[in-house]
Amino acid sequence: MDNNTIIISLGGSLVAPNEIDLGFLKLFKRCLQKYLGTKQFIILVGGGKIARNYQKALLEIGAKSNTRDWIGINVTKLNAELVKELFLKDAYEKIITDPNKKVKTSKKIIVGAGWKPGWSTDYCAVLMAKTYNIKTIVNLSNIDYVCDRNPCDFPAATVLKDIDWKSFRRIVGDVWSPGLSMPFDPRASKLAATLKLKVAIMNGKNLERLEDFLNDKPFIGTVIQ
Repeated sequence: MDNNTIIISLGGSLVAPNEIDLGFLKLFKRCLQKYLGTKQFIILVGGGKIARNYQKALLEIGAKSNTRDWIGINVTKLNAELVKELFLKDAYEKIITDPNKKVKTSKKIIVGAGWKPGWSTDYCAVLMAKTYNIKTIVNLSNIDYVCDRNPCDFPAATVLKDIDWKSFRRIVGDVWSPGLSMPFDPRASKLAATLKLKVAIMNGKNLERLEDFLNDKPFIGTVIQ
């Protein structure tokens, strides 16, 4: 791994918003394949809406937080298996579930999933960055920008194209709960701030934005650093 290794936190909402989005996955594969000659990618796959649906049901029947986290982790593993198979021979043969362990491989794609209860795959992406000494993470989700408030509840929320970690953490807070939907996991944000990482958040439904980022061009999205 070197400076040409890119960590992507891939939102489960893109992989399976309601059902598996094969159209998106094929475009995602085509996008990354353009760069496999010069770059490697570590992809941490989230659980998305399917995980949250299971977690909501478990909450209603009285399941503990730890149990709800584990069901989400298991959904991330299913999504990760799908993404790994998407890249076939270019992908490392195993799903990574412990982000603290380095993988030695010449494969251009490494796919990871959730690890332990208490955080999302965003946190795993940050741990991967620490393990491999990578300073930038791309977060692909279904939002265009980070806003100062939830735009679903506050239509006049302000779009933030650049924000520092201190200000961002005031927005997302410090508390994690299973199924929490935030631009970037609060616990991941705390560690990313400590490690002085740069996180680029963009809407994965528009993959030209990812290509702009990979080509060192201005892109539509938010940079946290």
